[in-house]
Amino acid sequence: MNIRKQTEAWELEHLAPYASFAARTKGRRYPEDEDDIRTPFQRDRDRIIHTGAFRRLEYKTQVFVYHEGDYFRTRLTHTIEVAQIARSIARALRVNEDLTEAVALAHDMGHPPFGHSGEKTLNELLAGDGGFNHNVHSLRIVDELEIKYPNFPGLNLTFEVREGIAKHTTDYDDTGVSEFSQHPFASLEGQIVDIADEIAYNSHDIDDGITSGMLSIDGLMNVPLWEEIESKTTRSHPDVPEKVHRLMTVSRLIGRQVRDVIQETSRRILDDGIKSVDAVRHGSRRLAVFSPDMHRMNQELKNHLMKHLYRQHRVVRMSGKAERIITDIFNTYLDIPEQLPPRVYEEFVRTNSKRVISDYIAGMTDKFAIDEHLKLFNPYERV
Repeated sequence: MNIRKQTEAWELEHLAPYASFAARTKGRRYPEDEDDIRTPFQRDRDRIIHTGAFRRLEYKTQVFVYHEGDYFRTRLTHTIEVAQIARSIARALRVNEDLTEAVALAHDMGHPPFGHSGEKTLNELLAGDGGFNHNVHSLRIVDELEIKYPNFPGLNLTFEVREGIAKHTTDYDDTGVSEFSQHPFASLEGQIVDIADEIAYNSHDIDDGITSGMLSIDGLMNVPLWEEIESKTTRSHPDVPEKVHRLMTVSRLIGRQVRDVIQETSRRILDDGIKSVDAVRHGSRRLAVFSPDMHRMNQELKNHLMKHLYRQHRVVRMSGKAERIITDIFNTYLDIPEQLPPRVYEEFVRTNSKRVISDYIAGMTDKFAIDEHLKLFNPYERV
């Protein structure tokens, strides 16, 4: 019995015509024998989960650095939440859940320590050497940097998963990866991950922001989308504890956005006459999006988070610390590369490329970067 073939046959019979079918994958860069149990997309998902880069997401910043509390979301828990939301949308739209999950699990593997502050700093440090983009770096991780197999570099993922990683964005720009530049959009599965990412970080940053004391319920009541959902929670469950009330409201906020995306995406697919995955890729517009009304309300929510959470003085102070830590580490490695671990030093000597130092720093967790900074600059810290 070949379970993979059974699964692929089921997909061909039950998924929508615009889905990405495992049996019709564009394949891998290096030919491999197929697995008799897992489809190519299932196999990619498993390879991603077993990487060091995926495990290190546990100690990489979402909004709050790991030592600020073990309740707050990390880049790993955020990734798991994105995968859950994305699979729900994918199932409703009858597209490939396994591909959606694989892209979701890999979408943030290229983030350096300290989240977007780390990315901004590395981009500035590499300004004359191609800059740093976490989507491009995620692709480099799965294509080159994760060494696990004897016959090829990286994970040798399918075209469809690599495309979803390279084109992961919540805007309409392209990351500049020429292999995927011939078409403006990713598959619908890849687009679903983009919008699920936005739903996850907006909703869950509210939860973390309230828990931290940086956001207030009263302040959020000035945001129409939150006020609408919170009022329904109050009417339906007026006497529940505050924590339960908050979590119910966040859950309903996610559900409201998910239903909107499903409805708007379905409408666009019908209006644009989408009948294949190639029609998705070469379409005139992105398909997996919010409706105009939800987009407006979501933007109001993001504006509130930007003003009252992401620019809150505690977050800004930590961002400043993060930028100094990464800049100090990068420059001291560059000035005295012998301080690098032997394998990294050998690669730096061979290539004379700042990218080698950047790759090493990007792979660090917040904790490791903080400890490394102490070892490099504190004379009382053991090296």
